[in-house]
Amino acid sequence: MNEAARCLAALPFVCLAGFLVNGLLGRRLGRQGGTAVGVAAALASFLLAIPVAREVFSTGEAVKADLFSWIDTSDLQVKMAFLCDRLSVVMLLVVTGVGSLIHLYSAGYMSHDASVPRYFAYLNLFMFAMLLLVLGDNLLLTFVGWEGVGLCSYLLIGFWFDDPEKAYAGRKAFVVNRIGDFGFLLGMFAIFVVFRSFDYETIRANLGDSNIRGRLLRTIEVGLPFLDLKISLVGAITMALFIGAIGKSAQIPLYVWLPDAMAGPTPVSALIHAATMVTSGIYMICRLSHLFALAPPTLDIIAGVGGATAIFAALMGLAQNDIKKVLAYSTVSQLGLMFLALGTGGFAAGFFHVFTHAFFKALLFLGAGSVIHAMSGEQDMRRMGGLAGKLPATFGTMLVGTLAIAGIPPLAGFFSKDEILWRAWEGCLTGKHVGHGLVLGLLGSVASVLTAFYMFRLLAMTFFGSSRGSAEAHSHAHESPWTMTLPLAALATCSVAAGFLNVPHVLHGGAHFSAWLAPVLAPYPEVVTAEQFTHHGAEMGLMIVSTLLALGAGGAALWIYVKKPGLPASVIQGSAAMGQLYAIVRDRFYIDEAYDRMVVKPVKTTALLLWIFVDVLVIDMLVNVAALVAEVVSEAVRRLQDGVVGTYAVWFLAGAMLLVGYFLYILGVA
Repeated sequence: MNEAARCLAALPFVCLAGFLVNGLLGRRLGRQGGTAVGVAAALASFLLAIPVAREVFSTGEAVKADLFSWIDTSDLQVKMAFLCDRLSVVMLLVVTGVGSLIHLYSAGYMSHDASVPRYFAYLNLFMFAMLLLVLGDNLLLTFVGWEGVGLCSYLLIGFWFDDPEKAYAGRKAFVVNRIGDFGFLLGMFAIFVVFRSFDYETIRANLGDSNIRGRLLRTIEVGLPFLDLKISLVGAITMALFIGAIGKSAQIPLYVWLPDAMAGPTPVSALIHAATMVTSGIYMICRLSHLFALAPPTLDIIAGVGGATAIFAALMGLAQNDIKKVLAYSTVSQLGLMFLALGTGGFAAGFFHVFTHAFFKALLFLGAGSVIHAMSGEQDMRRMGGLAGKLPATFGTMLVGTLAIAGIPPLAGFFSKDEILWRAWEGCLTGKHVGHGLVLGLLGSVASVLTAFYMFRLLAMTFFGSSRGSAEAHSHAHESPWTMTLPLAALATCSVAAGFLNVPHVLHGGAHFSAWLAPVLAPYPEVVTAEQFTHHGAEMGLMIVSTLLALGAGGAALWIYVKKPGLPASVIQGSAAMGQLYAIVRDRFYIDEAYDRMVVKPVKTTALLLWIFVDVLVIDMLVNVAALVAEVVSEAVRRLQDGVVGTYAVWFLAGAMLLVGYFLYILGVA
């Protein structure tokens, strides 16, 4: 095992060690000691990731570390092994790099909390689980990490569990993710039935086997009530896996947990929304892209769900006034764009947006945390304003993040989002799938325009104009300490520079990021490459139009909320229809209420009826009757054994007489 493999083997367990130290010794360590252990564990994981990344980037070959045999039976062999290849090395650097910055930021943000060691213990455990998910060389180990981040999200979202609302948000995230995980399990077990292995390399290699490929493409009938559905086996497997991705990456209809995840500390929101948990579904699909490429109907569904989620969440982001809720719906929308790219076969495009989004979304969340910290916990943007001069570093870095997510060149979001829009419009522009491409293109483009509008609205309401909150809170607002502003500066730098890793051919770039991932991602035959199509100028035209639309939407938001801040309220109040529409969007289309009425309450009612009529009246009654009979019999038998010799002599004599009578009866009969 060379140096890179040794670093890879040790890398996740550094974070596990940080969790154990803070979890077991946190009270003795105190706030400063717990902070030091948590931050040191995260930084150590990043430092260990550097030699691994250097090896992968220099050779192009994967680094593998076999630790031990985990499961060894006649039918199943699974190793505890880590794999870092061209795909996972990107996630490795994002998780450890951005994760370390969030840990450092937390040192300042959580410095006054009473449970700092517990917080960093959970944060370290989260990174350990995410590293298992990213680096596992088989589906089973990935699933362990998959469930691990689900557990940690519950612990971190409900970190302030003494608040019932926050505790409920943690439970909601946990339960909703379990629904999606059921689909992941079905897909994983089906893969084992077909391939007799969970190993990624084995699965990919066996896809070339004609027998296995034929079995995967064979049509099967799905018996559903009132529906005669025929689907290929690979279509069923990929749909089951996609259900898992829907839960973890918050897509329609399982997105409802993610906005409520804002109940946790702001650094937790940054970690979950930007660099780790919510991107797990996209990573899993990219890891198994060769399998998904065999199921075009599944990819069409992925694109449709992604596009619908992107525009649906963006609409809800328009009317939110909580600064973190705006960013939460923004995350759901951006994840939708990533799935839109995957569904069109643009696996590299979707994954590149995962990469860039990690930087500018973490920046925006941490910037929002800096604002909340300065405003003594205030999160309502209607009580902010005029903070640009008070928080110059926070304002400057959040401006960079806003420009990046809006897709303004030359920041990172421009390059990654433009690639996604190109994939969405491609079918329409090439004439291959005009209707399909038109729908997906419009969904992606409208979502992008809405993104620019609500992000500049956030910027205007928070930093521009005059203060709308209390004079005391505004006067005491101050810039955050260096432990918080340094991560903001680092993430802002990455938000500017990261896009240049994948400059498209139409801009005379080499699309190096996509080329780097090409050996590990499936080529999708329906995708027309930029080199084949740039002579029509369509991609360049799309870039120009999307940039102008983003600038126009951002400018409109600034004009409305800086120059005409009373305009939105007057429009809403002046028209009953607009007022009702605004209320529907503000209240998130009443989706949570619909779920509560259609799912939660029926389940609770069913559970109550089962408890009364099955548990109490049947099971408990049977158990209680059996217990009563046993009690009566035992009491009767107990009275026969009173310890008195005379009583025993009487019973002995009675028994002897019964035996004699019995024998006399037998002899008389004989």
